[in-house]
Amino acid sequence: QSASEDEIEEWQPESKAPKRQQKAQPSEKKPVVKRQAKPKEPKESKPKAPRKPVERKPRAPRAPKAPKPLKAPKPPKEPKPPKVPRATKGGKKLSFIVPDGSCNNNMSRAGGGWSEGPSSSHQPYGGKKEEPEEDFAFDEPSLKRQKTSSAPQGRPTRLPTSGRAFGEDLNMNWDLIQLLSERTGVDQWVCLNISQLFKEENTIPFIVRYRKEMINHMDADAVRDVQLVLEEIYALAKKTQTISQTLKKEGVLTAELEQALRNCRTADELDHVYAPYKKGSKLSKACRARQLGLESAAQALLQSPYTLDLRAWVKPGSEGLSTLEEVSTGVVQILADIIAKDGETLTHIRSLCVPHSICSPSPIIVSPKDIDKFHLYCDFTCNVQHIQHHQTLAINRGENLKILTVKVNIPDRVKSDFCRWCLNVRWRPKGYPREELMKILRDAVEDSYKRLLLPLLSRSYRAKLTGSAEKESIAMFVRNLRQRLLVCPVRGRVIMGVDPGFRHGCKLAVLSPTSQILFTDVVYLHGSGGNREADKLRHLMIRYSCNTVVIGNGTACRETEAFFADLISRRFFQPLDVSYCITSEAGASIYSVSPAAVKEMPDLDPNLRSAVSIGRRVQDPLAELVKIDPKHIGIGTYQHDVSQSSLKAALDGVVQECVSFVGVDINICSETLMRHVAGLNTGRAKSIAEWRETNGPFMNRDQLRLVKGLGPKSYQQCAGFIRINPLDHLNNHRLLVAGGNSAQAAQEKPAAKGKGKTKASAAVPTLPNPLDQTCIHPESYAVARSFLSLVGGSVDQMGRPELRQCVEASVKCQGLEALAETLNTTPDTLQLIIDGLTQPPGFDIRQDFEKADFKRGIVSMSDLREGVVLTGRVENATLFGAFVDIGVGRNGLIHKKYITPDKLPADQRRRSLALGPGEKVEVRVLNVDHQRGRIGLDLIRVLR
Repeated sequence: QSASEDEIEEWQPESKAPKRQQKAQPSEKKPVVKRQAKPKEPKESKPKAPRKPVERKPRAPRAPKAPKPLKAPKPPKEPKPPKVPRATKGGKKLSFIVPDGSCNNNMSRAGGGWSEGPSSSHQPYGGKKEEPEEDFAFDEPSLKRQKTSSAPQGRPTRLPTSGRAFGEDLNMNWDLIQLLSERTGVDQWVCLNISQLFKEENTIPFIVRYRKEMINHMDADAVRDVQLVLEEIYALAKKTQTISQTLKKEGVLTAELEQALRNCRTADELDHVYAPYKKGSKLSKACRARQLGLESAAQALLQSPYTLDLRAWVKPGSEGLSTLEEVSTGVVQILADIIAKDGETLTHIRSLCVPHSICSPSPIIVSPKDIDKFHLYCDFTCNVQHIQHHQTLAINRGENLKILTVKVNIPDRVKSDFCRWCLNVRWRPKGYPREELMKILRDAVEDSYKRLLLPLLSRSYRAKLTGSAEKESIAMFVRNLRQRLLVCPVRGRVIMGVDPGFRHGCKLAVLSPTSQILFTDVVYLHGSGGNREADKLRHLMIRYSCNTVVIGNGTACRETEAFFADLISRRFFQPLDVSYCITSEAGASIYSVSPAAVKEMPDLDPNLRSAVSIGRRVQDPLAELVKIDPKHIGIGTYQHDVSQSSLKAALDGVVQECVSFVGVDINICSETLMRHVAGLNTGRAKSIAEWRETNGPFMNRDQLRLVKGLGPKSYQQCAGFIRINPLDHLNNHRLLVAGGNSAQAAQEKPAAKGKGKTKASAAVPTLPNPLDQTCIHPESYAVARSFLSLVGGSVDQMGRPELRQCVEASVKCQGLEALAETLNTTPDTLQLIIDGLTQPPGFDIRQDFEKADFKRGIVSMSDLREGVVLTGRVENATLFGAFVDIGVGRNGLIHKKYITPDKLPADQRRRSLALGPGEKVEVRVLNVDHQRGRIGLDLIRVLR
């Protein structure tokens, strides 16, 4: 399928590369060169040594220099850019054809890393709108990708005259903040604020919740995108500095080469400039020609061709200079190299190209199974503007398996236009060259295009496509994981978790409402003793008052579901009203043998641990799923075809975001859950758990300051996401009263820690603070108390209707901005305080999200007919559609062409990915393929 010309905005006209800076910068460094030249003077051992720097002044740039070391804030390591697979011999060929037109600004930066690639959900500045049917992007750009308004919604910090004031230590020829803004489509003042916040080691959850006015209300995904680009820029500057130092040691760094390195804006451009000087690489043709002394002849051809006589360079018997033809060839190679590395030339040739198409062709001998997997890409041709992200990843996979070969084709018109421009505009000689010299120049332009520029463009396009596809795939993973983690927990129920199986039986685990293990066993439901096992189930469920069964969706799931559905239909469990649900067991087996599971359930068989995990996934999905590597939860597609470091960083960031925004009760949460709170890590979580075991429950957030390894910055980042439940204080008080003298000892323990190297507790209060159970950050407690006094409320009224009425009346009367000005705070902070004060005790943001589906009967796939309307739940979202569980044992696919804006709620029409795991939908059966087990569905509407 192909999209229209307006569908993707990735490819836009590129702005011209900035002109080289004036020569002031090199001149400022001349004293540094002189100082560095002194240590080499003793080697010459002549009294005239002090005069030599003056005599060698023109060659000063070639002398080794010690540039100022790059002291940028340590950015996280840049994820390795995905390697673009090379064409394999004999494979099915795919070719990219690039037509004429204007090129995307981003294309000039292709190849630097996966996050540089455009995304279908990312609207670059001035980009076209996408059409509904492509990449789930509808009439407007995705909310998280919108370019921030030029009119700040908050209070931006004052932007310096030049962003160079922030990134001047990078020692590059471009402005850090300006480049960051160009790549992300975010206003410069927001980019400056985000850069400063990351420099101060703030976490994304903290920034998004407590610094909204500084980031113009961007969400976590958008801030994460800016962070990735910022890391790439810092890594590029660091790599440039390393290359410069290497070339100086080798004595090949000239002023022009140093400027060319500092002008590079992407890793691809940097590699292009540095390639001829890499150690171990074969010396380029241009370098060999320069070693023969032909560079002055090449420069003369451009500057003063009327004075050039190539016969003067002929040296019979010298290799490369023995004939006029060899001299001419050397000049051609030098000119080709100069043309290929010129910034203006690179900009122009990219402006002549728009990525066009991929085609494929000839089979090789592979197994029929492999051919079946890639049969869609035999003789495949597609406009690169319209190729889908999942198609790019599939083609790359086929190329890696040596089943396909890929080629980028650029139209001949691009070559003719480029050569004409070079000869008549950019590289037109000064004066009137003779015909033989013009022929040399024409040959140089053609050689530069064919040998140097064409491979560069091909690599750029492939890297661009791969980077864009990887970025979109990771975005899909991120969204699916977020929705999976934020499924509403099922509270207050005794649950029986069932890990189904045939030969080894079904593993059972009965869990209390607080997820404590009450009973475990193995039953064999699918053999001859089914009736006996049914009696055992009935006895267990009545004994523990369990009326909810959770079945894993692995092997024997369908048969186990039918077994329970039959018992429920016969009212076998009376007087209990039993229902069941199916949940994903992805990763349960991996978790059951993990160190975390062994530590948590040391005496339990690994198979029974799986049943416990399955049950807990319904009781509290977030607390259970954080114990498992996100890559094993069974979300997204092409998991192994994207950058693993980038995928892991993105998924870990989402886990931290979800855990932090939900909040954790520090006195009852597990150490595993605690380590995912913003500002905490494995070591700090362990220290908090040890402090809790030694000193009892935390009475307030301030006591976190007493924990070893938790400094002021860590406390600032995590405090707002940690909850202190008042019930814990009551239980603690009862324990202290019951313990008599031990109560006094427990209270004295923190004080005893004040000696030596431990933290003093004299200034830390031990009384409970009601504000500690809210999302209000401790830095805003004073404002919260002032606000309560202003509206006539008290802390004891938090969450009650009377306080909510007082707050609503005050806001309606005076306005939020006026109240914020009165309290000397920002409207965003005040709104957060209002939310914290008016939300009921124990408020959970997940209560408005989807819950698990509980049912009592099943439908068979044989019952399906075309046109039947059913309800289901989205299990997984991919780049080409959404898989929906409709209760027949097989998930049906809603192809993305059936996910249109008119079928979605108003708040989802601007989302780029449209549907995600957990959402209830009403669908119509389009087709049923019983042989292949495939069900095609059409989306009717999203149920709320």
